[in-house]
Amino acid sequence: MSDTTQAPFTLRDGLNLAIYDWPLPRRSRPRGVVLIVHGLGEHAWRYDPVAQRLNEWGFCVRAYDQRGHGESGGARGVLPDDDALLEDLAEVLDDTRRHIAEPWSCPLILLGHSMGGLVVSAFVQRVMAPVDALVLSSPALDTGIGAFMKTLLALLYRFAPNLALGNGLDATRISHSAATVAAYQKDRLVHDRITARLAHFIHSNGPRVVSAAARWTVPTLLMFAGDDKLVSPAGSRAFAAAAPPVRVSSQCFEGLYHEIFNEEDPSPVFGTLKAWLDRRFPAGG
Repeated sequence: MSDTTQAPFTLRDGLNLAIYDWPLPRRSRPRGVVLIVHGLGEHAWRYDPVAQRLNEWGFCVRAYDQRGHGESGGARGVLPDDDALLEDLAEVLDDTRRHIAEPWSCPLILLGHSMGGLVVSAFVQRVMAPVDALVLSSPALDTGIGAFMKTLLALLYRFAPNLALGNGLDATRISHSAATVAAYQKDRLVHDRITARLAHFIHSNGPRVVSAAARWTVPTLLMFAGDDKLVSPAGSRAFAAAAPPVRVSSQCFEGLYHEIFNEEDPSPVFGTLKAWLDRRFPAGG
C-alpha cells in the first residue's frame, strides 16, 4: 500500500483545493500519472481503492476534491462562473505535469467519473491543455431530464444561479453493494447540494462533448453502466457510436449501477481498465 499524502492547493481566486497523492514506493519510475476527477457531491478519497490498484500496476496517482466538495473550500455545489471546474482542472493539471509527469518523463492520463467524467471530457473537447489519454467512468453526458426540468433550470440559471438545492440523487442506486451505499450515506464529506449554474454546466456540456465525438483525437477508454439510474447511458452510447474506434474503446457493463468501480464485483471493470492501460502504456515501455 502506498503512502498517501494530502496537501492544499491554492487556485487563482485564492480558494484552496485538497489534493491527494499516491506515489510509488522507493521512487520507482512510474508508467504514467493518473489524475482522478470525482463526481457530483462526493470527494476524491472515495477513489482510494482505484488509486491503490493503479499503484499496483505502476502508475502514480493524484486526485483532488473539486471546489465546493470534500475538504476543499467553497460553498457546497456553488460555482463562481460557468467554467470554474474546467479552469480548476487546468491549474491542477499544470501543477501535476510540472511536478510529477515531466520530471519522470511519463504520460499524463485523466480519469473522471460521472460529473468528473464530463469535466475531463469537456476539458479535452475544448483542448484546454494536452493530455496523453482519457478514461471515462459513467460520464454525465446525458442526465436524462425532461423538457419541463430543463425549462425550470433555465429560469433558475437566469434569476438565481447560485441557489443551492437538493440534487435528488438516490443513493441506493449508486451500487448494488449495500456496504458501499451505507458508507456513502454516512460519509460526512458527501453532500447533496447543486445550483442552477452547476446544473447548467452539466446539461450544456454533455451534448457538446457528444457532438464532438466524431472528431475525437485523444486515446480514450469509455466504461459505463448499462443499468445506470443516475445518468442516462444513452449519452455514453451516442458518444461511443460516433467516435472513431481507433481513438475510443468503449465497454458497457450491463446490469451494473452508476459507480462501476464500487459494485459488488468490480473485477471486470478493473480488468478492462488494466488491459487498456497495458496496451496503451506497456510496462517497461
